[in-house]
Amino acid sequence: MGKIIFYEDKNFQGRSYECNCDSADLHSFFSRCNSIRVENGNWMIYEHPNYKGHQYFLKKGEYPDFQQWLGFNDSVRSCRLTPQHRGTFKIRVYEKEDFGGHMMEFTEDCPNVPERFRNNDIHSCSIPEGQWIFYEEPNYRGRQYYLRPGEYRRFSDWGASSPKIIFYEDKNFQGRSYECSSDCSDLHSYFNRCNSIKVENGNWMLYEFPNYKGHQYFLRRGEYPDFQQWMGFNDSVRSCRLTPQHRGSYKVRIYEREDFRGQMMEFTEDCSSVHEQFRYHEINSCNVLEGYWIFYEEPNYRGRQYYLRPGEYKRYSDWGAMNSRVGSFRRATDLY
Repeated sequence: MGKIIFYEDKNFQGRSYECNCDSADLHSFFSRCNSIRVENGNWMIYEHPNYKGHQYFLKKGEYPDFQQWLGFNDSVRSCRLTPQHRGTFKIRVYEKEDFGGHMMEFTEDCPNVPERFRNNDIHSCSIPEGQWIFYEEPNYRGRQYYLRPGEYRRFSDWGASSPKIIFYEDKNFQGRSYECSSDCSDLHSYFNRCNSIKVENGNWMLYEFPNYKGHQYFLRRGEYPDFQQWMGFNDSVRSCRLTPQHRGSYKVRIYEREDFRGQMMEFTEDCSSVHEQFRYHEINSCNVLEGYWIFYEEPNYRGRQYYLRPGEYKRYSDWGAMNSRVGSFRRATDLY
């Protein structure tokens, strides 16, 4: 028999609830979940009732906070005990929907799909034997999906959803529109101007000009009825890029001078005022060690924006800026 204990607070504190079987709706037993003990069995836990939302696979062990099970938040609303499987494991993954395109069969774990399969995406799969967990990122990171034996003709069959952003020519989601689900270096043929946007899934960087040039804007999931809502300077959006998910820690080192010289300070959290914490109005170089960050020209996350991936930036022009003024910065956190 399985046994899992949910706790409302971190480190196994607060109200708790012990569960021994599948439960489609846990909301009456606790209001939030910040730590878990799995005493027996393997479990899938779900963000929403009826086995919906983010999925997390938990083995026997202790999880003192929700980051330990790669949680996106403290919401756990349903759970399912996964069956034990004592035989062999086998899965076939396909490049295209309906089992089309390149196929590859696996009987062991795969930490990196692009390296083995030659494709970043799996559009369909067939599971003859065993239960499997898909992860959105390499090395078993990111969103998780639990797959039982059977046929999955498209990614939505295992509960995945693709990133989606919708551009509208006019304010309040009116006029000609264009739906996009991946990076696009030139959007000019799809619309003449952009005055409102809906982000249905994913985090996105928008750019004023083609080829990811000009003003940059970071958009999370939500509705933006006019360009002022994304702090736009005008109604020009000519390229877009989906930002990767990052589930680990964040770390950036900023420097007073170019080439990593002068005073240095390390940050792992958002900074609403660079001058207050760093004593300077300017950052001339930086090293992004972990995660993705957004620099803003003004304090309190206002003004021009610059998207920084992990790497070294020896001078401000390396992140696309015209000057070294940085008033604030924050983590490009994942809110899928």
